[in-house]
Amino acid sequence: MNISSGMTAAQVLGQKLPFPLKRLADLAYNYWWSWTSDRITLFQTIDPQEWERCGHNPVAILEAASYERLTQLAEDPFYLKQIAALSKEFDEYITRQDTWVSRVAPQISRENPIAYFCAEFGIHESLPVYSGGLGILAGDHLKSASDLGVPMVGVGLLYRQGYFRQRLNRNGWQEDYYVDNPFHRMPLELIRNQQGEPIVIDVDIRHRQVKLQIWRVQVGRVNLFLLDSDRHDNDPIDRWLTGHLYGGNQETRIAQEVVLGIGGVKALTALGIQPSVHHLNEGHAAFCTLEFARQEMERTGKSFYDVEADVRSRCVFTTHTPVPAGHDVFSPDLIDSFFAQYWPKLRLSREQFLALGARRLGDPWEPFGMTVLALRMCRAANGVSELHGHVSRKMWTILYPDRSEDKVPIGYITNGVHAPTWTAPLLAELYSQYLGADWKTRVIDPKTWEKIDDIPNEELWWRHRVLKERLIAYTRYRIQKAREQRGEDYDKIQAAATLLDPNVLTIGFARRFSPYKRGHLLLRDAQRAIRIFGNAQRPVQIIFAGKAHPADEEGKRIIQRLMEWCRDSAIQHRVAFIEDYDIYVGQKLVQGVDVWLNNPRRPLEASGTSGQKVCFNGGINCSVLDGWWCEGYIADANGKGINGWAIGEDAHTSDQDLQDSIDSESLYKLLEEEIVPLYYDQDSNGIPHRWVQMMKASIKTNSPLFNTDRMIADYVSQVYVPEIATSFQPILAKVLL
Repeated sequence: MNISSGMTAAQVLGQKLPFPLKRLADLAYNYWWSWTSDRITLFQTIDPQEWERCGHNPVAILEAASYERLTQLAEDPFYLKQIAALSKEFDEYITRQDTWVSRVAPQISRENPIAYFCAEFGIHESLPVYSGGLGILAGDHLKSASDLGVPMVGVGLLYRQGYFRQRLNRNGWQEDYYVDNPFHRMPLELIRNQQGEPIVIDVDIRHRQVKLQIWRVQVGRVNLFLLDSDRHDNDPIDRWLTGHLYGGNQETRIAQEVVLGIGGVKALTALGIQPSVHHLNEGHAAFCTLEFARQEMERTGKSFYDVEADVRSRCVFTTHTPVPAGHDVFSPDLIDSFFAQYWPKLRLSREQFLALGARRLGDPWEPFGMTVLALRMCRAANGVSELHGHVSRKMWTILYPDRSEDKVPIGYITNGVHAPTWTAPLLAELYSQYLGADWKTRVIDPKTWEKIDDIPNEELWWRHRVLKERLIAYTRYRIQKAREQRGEDYDKIQAAATLLDPNVLTIGFARRFSPYKRGHLLLRDAQRAIRIFGNAQRPVQIIFAGKAHPADEEGKRIIQRLMEWCRDSAIQHRVAFIEDYDIYVGQKLVQGVDVWLNNPRRPLEASGTSGQKVCFNGGINCSVLDGWWCEGYIADANGKGINGWAIGEDAHTSDQDLQDSIDSESLYKLLEEEIVPLYYDQDSNGIPHRWVQMMKASIKTNSPLFNTDRMIADYVSQVYVPEIATSFQPILAKVLL
């Protein structure tokens, strides 16, 4: 990699620290620290209040800490032992040569890594360049690639203001606002050449040359490269190309996808990286196949159609969208505006270029589809759950008129989550006791999780109680802060201190407030819901979180309706909405709730991963049989859930109102007849033994299946290097109790 031989950002920061603390700089600039068991105290100990103010940014807190405070820590033997132990573990992790991939797929080399393109990456809350599930999945993908030693680089965009920030006004209406990211005080580094100047690449955007600089984020052994157009030598309009994630109009969207796809390939070339595989995570990056083809044409002198097969052989595609309307498409006029100077470089006519993204050939008004381009230019394509694979094959049969639906070449690899990131340290320590200290390296093995039954019910329950109390305390803090900012009455602000109850059955619901996710399904019969939640003997409480896209008025109305429900006097102490949902809020929720609620319209949830995170923490899913839950849910011979609950079973109708009626009735009935009675069936010590057995079943059956170690192994053996036979076989069958 042709980068500067000068001091790294970590070395510069290290010079400002007392000698015994210098290794903190190395840890701060590599997000590996964020999935270690010491992540809670390592940087927070420096200054807990500043840690909150700076958004859990390790670089910012080291920059902000007074030298006097740092020297205090430098003479604390316990803190120094923590740094020493963690530094040793980090060095061993980074330098380890004997990794899973080195044994099973050594042909994936650091010289020719997998290049993973995505519009967003959710690594940590201190790097806000993500909006939701797609980005969190991408972040977890890189982390498990690092853990397994898979040579990989990520390619994305560095958004000046990221996704929008959320606050709710006194009417419960979502207000959107933006905050600049302080790149030079974040755990990322601008890549420079040997002369110390930023490495810059050019892309053409509407007859203008836009200069992009490249930032590097270290995610364990993996480098994530983020492109940034906010440079003084760019047109003011172009400086905002990387301003917002999923903001602006169609012109902004296509420009960003040019930057990601074409700019991403150029950036890798400038860095001297020659990928063995280009992995397009969703269609946003599909233009990368064209730039890869252009470079191959330039290198070989061949035509586009002569290099097409080689390009296809080194590109793979994952689709995440189960409805045609959710796929990016651009009008021919917009394509003309952005690519009229580009298709001659491919030696293609306008018609030939437009055909690459057309579902139906010959129609001059047919829009250019990014998913269509990706399917045409990639050798392998997959959905993100078994059901989504089926939906995708049905959706795209039009591209394969000579094949039956079941022969459409779109497979599936079910998503997972990165266990060390999402498992609460308090539970991770328990697993180390009973499953073995190395359980994190054996998450894919069902035998690892069989030992869950050895954990005493009392031990698992008290740890879960602690995590629930932490969630409730954090929720109270956030609600009180939000009420203060809205200028609500003093009594209302003070009432937040007694909001929710750690002894009450607690449900979590957190996701994007898109209408199809039906965040208000619980309110379909508002009076019945109030009876359930306001029951004096066996109450229920729920914590909501999530954002509606700024342009989604219906999603905003759903949030407003929930906020109105939160104010109902009968249940106002049982319902809470945490504003400005991010990774940190998500962690607290999945680690602390009793039940995770998910009720999308089937089959519109491609996979979903939030419920998988809950499983690693002993939470239990109550979900529509959609996405991953179709594979995770297990029922007994009588149709009763063993490891969770299924809303509406397999009932499905195209009548949305009827479907909502069926599913809401099923949800109310599950709560009244199964979930609530099971939770409150407690012994004299307050332990619900049958509930804890279901917690164990949730952990034991889902953990070995729905993790990103298994997912990465599937990608290696089925997509990246399909010719290998690995000893780390994908787990596709359900684990039986």
